[in-house]
Amino acid sequence: MGLGLSQRGTEGERSSVDWFVLAQSTLPERLADLAGFRLVSCLALATALFAIGAWGVLARRNILIMLISIEVMLNAVMLAFMAFARAHAGMAVTNGLRGVGEDGQIFGLFIIAVAAAEAAVGLAIVIAFFRTRETVDSRDMRNLKG
Repeated sequence: MGLGLSQRGTEGERSSVDWFVLAQSTLPERLADLAGFRLVSCLALATALFAIGAWGVLARRNILIMLISIEVMLNAVMLAFMAFARAHAGMAVTNGLRGVGEDGQIFGLFIIAVAAAEAAVGLAIVIAFFRTRETVDSRDMRNLKG
């Protein structure tokens, strides 16, 4: 649904905003029209975030940096889920189906819950390791055999 924000006049200059249509629209419709949602852009950003997180896990030896990198990777996965859910919900609404857009939000909340649990458990392990070894270097974890 176009809101008339990017219409051009006959002479090439921008025409005024159709305030009546804009006032009747919801905030997500306004943001979607202003931003121009593109699935490819969201997936490119998610891929870049995932690659940065994977590099942080593989290249760094500090356990805290590795945990932060895993969080970045989880956020990249959540962004990809949200992008696919947004694209799928847009197609479903045009086909007459309702209530499809909530799936992406449910997956997003689930990923946030998993990330919070992972951060809590990971930080507890790092704190316990730091108290015994006084370092957070992952190479020193090789000596932990119980």
